[in-house]
Amino acid sequence: MTDEPARWTQATVYPDMWVDPDDDPRDSEGPGPDGELATLQDYLTNYRITLRMKCEGLDAEQLARRSVPPSTMSLLGLIRHLAEVERDWRNWITDGDPLPKLYGRRDADFDDAVADPAVVEASYADLEREQGATDVALAAYPDLGQRVGKDGLAIRELLVHRVEEYARHCGHADLLRECVDGRVGQ
Repeated sequence: MTDEPARWTQATVYPDMWVDPDDDPRDSEGPGPDGELATLQDYLTNYRITLRMKCEGLDAEQLARRSVPPSTMSLLGLIRHLAEVERDWRNWITDGDPLPKLYGRRDADFDDAVADPAVVEASYADLEREQGATDVALAAYPDLGQRVGKDGLAIRELLVHRVEEYARHCGHADLLRECVDGRVGQ
């Protein structure tokens, strides 16, 4: 007998998927988007949806559950971390003073991801707000080769980094969710 949850999936059509294709909110039908910017935005959107899917149906305790000591990583921590990172990316494209850290201090995004429904609600609101603000800020730069900010970062580099960050953390979310309740899938 083990304390580990049994592995399971909600999908019935393909047992290695998270959900059945007809229930998947990510757009994977038909041809992909045209152009580099549209492609990067499509990947980012789908990774954002994937992260939310991996968190769906869990309560505050499950979302805040840590992986393995000494790590402080949790699904809720990932939500908070990505909100913090979205804010930080806006700092990269400005020549002005940087916005303050969203959660006040280094690692507070993970350290303060506690099993409190109010913290969960606020964290989701933070993520949505910060994603929207970064999307708006980047929309002002349609030329992906344009260099911005104090470090002269190319917009393309920032967009690719955003996709990479979400993709990496969706991989973490896969493992974290499986540890919480055994649910698996792409």
